[in-house]
Amino acid sequence: MRIAVLDDYLKVAPNMAKWDSLNADVSFFSEYIQPAELAKTLEAFEVIVAMRERSAFPASVLKALPNLRLLVTTGMRNSSVDMVACRQQGIDVCGAPGDPRSTGATAELAWSLLLALFKQIPKEAANMQQGLWQTTMPPTLEAKRLGLVGAGHLGQCVGRVGLAFGMEVVAWSPNLTEERAAKAGVKLVTKQELFATSDAISVHMVLSDRSRGIVDAASLQSMKSTAYLINTSRAGLVDQAALQKLLVEGKIGGAGIDVFDAEPLAVADAWRKTPRTLLTPHLGYVTPENFAIFYSNVVADIQAWAAGSPIRVLN
Repeated sequence: MRIAVLDDYLKVAPNMAKWDSLNADVSFFSEYIQPAELAKTLEAFEVIVAMRERSAFPASVLKALPNLRLLVTTGMRNSSVDMVACRQQGIDVCGAPGDPRSTGATAELAWSLLLALFKQIPKEAANMQQGLWQTTMPPTLEAKRLGLVGAGHLGQCVGRVGLAFGMEVVAWSPNLTEERAAKAGVKLVTKQELFATSDAISVHMVLSDRSRGIVDAASLQSMKSTAYLINTSRAGLVDQAALQKLLVEGKIGGAGIDVFDAEPLAVADAWRKTPRTLLTPHLGYVTPENFAIFYSNVVADIQAWAAGSPIRVLN
């Protein structure tokens, strides 16, 4: 059995699970494989391990992989895999959950971005290197308004920190009720009010056909000129062109962004030069604790499938 473990950017996968227990030929790929080369590179493998949504497997790629019998994805959903095409080709797709505390890591990153922007840390740190002293006057968070687009588990984690800082925390999502908001300790407001009145806005929704572009141009344009947008969820939730335009024109305070339409982000991508941004390379779920559990569960998935009793089947 030949197994391909993809997108191991940090070269940590070989030491995070007992791959030798599979008695298989395991190949680790630390470089991102361009979509045009994916099928050619992987055509000989029976099992492919995908790290979340780093590499996509649409029907066109799957059809060019006649030997593929099992695709394991870290996490329990992966919108980059055509589940219907896999089922039609007799390819099992299994999920491998990670550390249940991993949402806390994403919340930590959201707050790292928010605090760094609000307190002007990147700018002041760079200015210190240039010999300058006190070039900005960062405001306090207390009594400011934090807006949550989505108040599920992750949004609530972020909201609790805001409350601890003495912020007023408000939330909106299409299905959020006053009762659920109250249980989370936040105030339900309209989408229009959230974007128009919040000093910081953090996005925490699952990307789907219904939620794509939910942070639209009109919402972004209504933001305060001093407000910050934080996105550690999915790029597709936000109108990227509208956000970029506002940042270039200086119409909002800034944006902390961990997720992009195309990842890895191309070296020449315009986002890398967009002003008033603090960018991170999709670090929200990248922790040693999470990856160790991801890969251990991947091995368990492959073992169960090889024994004829696949587990955590997604298709």
